[in-house]
Amino acid sequence: MTRAAAIEKALSYFDDGGYLAELGPRIAIPTESQNPDRLPVLRDYLEQEMIPAFEAMGHDCQVFENPDSSGGPVLLASRIEDPSYPTVLGYGHGDVIRGQKGRWKNDRDPWTIEQDGDRIYGRGTADNKGQHILNMAAMRHVLETRGSLGFNSKFMIEMGEENGSAGLHQIVSENPNAFAADVFIASDGPRISPDTPTIFLGARGAKNFDLVVDLREGGHHSGNWGGLLANPGIILAQALTTIVGPTGELLVKELLPPPISNSVREALSGITIDAGENGPEIDPDWGAPGLTSAERVYAWNIFEILTLTTGNPGNPVNAVPPRARAHCQFRFVAGTNSEEALDILRRHLDDHGFDQVKIEPPPSGNAINFKATRTPLDDPWAVWVKGAIERTKGSPPALLPSLGGSICNDIFTDILGLPSIWIPHSYGACSQHAPNEHILLSEFRDAIEVMTGVYWDLGEDGTPS
Repeated sequence: MTRAAAIEKALSYFDDGGYLAELGPRIAIPTESQNPDRLPVLRDYLEQEMIPAFEAMGHDCQVFENPDSSGGPVLLASRIEDPSYPTVLGYGHGDVIRGQKGRWKNDRDPWTIEQDGDRIYGRGTADNKGQHILNMAAMRHVLETRGSLGFNSKFMIEMGEENGSAGLHQIVSENPNAFAADVFIASDGPRISPDTPTIFLGARGAKNFDLVVDLREGGHHSGNWGGLLANPGIILAQALTTIVGPTGELLVKELLPPPISNSVREALSGITIDAGENGPEIDPDWGAPGLTSAERVYAWNIFEILTLTTGNPGNPVNAVPPRARAHCQFRFVAGTNSEEALDILRRHLDDHGFDQVKIEPPPSGNAINFKATRTPLDDPWAVWVKGAIERTKGSPPALLPSLGGSICNDIFTDILGLPSIWIPHSYGACSQHAPNEHILLSEFRDAIEVMTGVYWDLGEDGTPS
């Protein structure tokens, strides 16, 4: 049997409804890792769906209990055909954010897949159930066509990515041999456009924190006390203007990344970001000056204000408020002095006379802290995967140094020492982390063709040693 036969078999499965038939029951399991009441459900996803599916493909399954009480279990499925074969570590997360039932268009149920033209709606369709289910199906069709994979497969399914991957670093650090591999190949995040196969080799890091001005107990009448009492909202607003400029550029020089290298500039030249139908329109003059849109999101650092509150926004009163709070996010690329980022910010605020502004963890205690990672653009595995996709599609995929978002990629690059290759299947306007999450059926049809080709070629001669 041939590569073409495996791809044809996978496409027939997809066109005949096989993919949606697998997707539906898995979306129906409400694996909300941010909801403590759903912790038992996280295990159900592994035991009812993942373990039987991997065992059917000849994988041995091991479940690691999470040392963090807020985290879900982690599955490792392994099929070792020959120690001399390359070992590929895959990944997916079966947990999702809260379903937000009642906020979906047409009163859709987030736990039931529903088709509307090219769109398939459901919580987890894009992030990430739909993506790892498709990769598993592509691998299965290679196995059925060839009779073997021709490589060794390890596949991790974690159940707490949306909760900061709590406990996952410890699990992998304490079991390095179990997760050892030659390369990491997985799928998450969006393509640069729905019709452009994409590879990204790392992820920006992220730190979430609050900036707080807390001056006194209770508000005081603005007529009697306005002009006499310091207003925390005004103080915080002024402090923020020293950190980020009027068009979104990061002003704290010590928080900027090293200059963009020529190789990264070359890789990003000609890259056009297209979120697809109903995606937001890019503001061309927003962000760091002198950079292209692709450089701003894939190769530069940003500071975002995610929420900003003072007083009582829902019911304003005539009172000088006692406190103000901004929930902020610093996203950064590899090479940034991120370990000292909050110390740098503290010095910056003090130097500008804003010692009243405190830097605190978010009240929920769920302070996001992801490292930035990047596999070199010329890494042999990156070059090889790019070639495998080109053999399938007839043209090269977009190759990006980094995902604009953040994920626990340092587990694979830093702890396990692997080249990380991400092949995303969703698109920018998929509404992940919001009501109306969906995927495009046409894009996922293209993706199963791409992944079947990659998995087939992993079993052929010519993979990096």
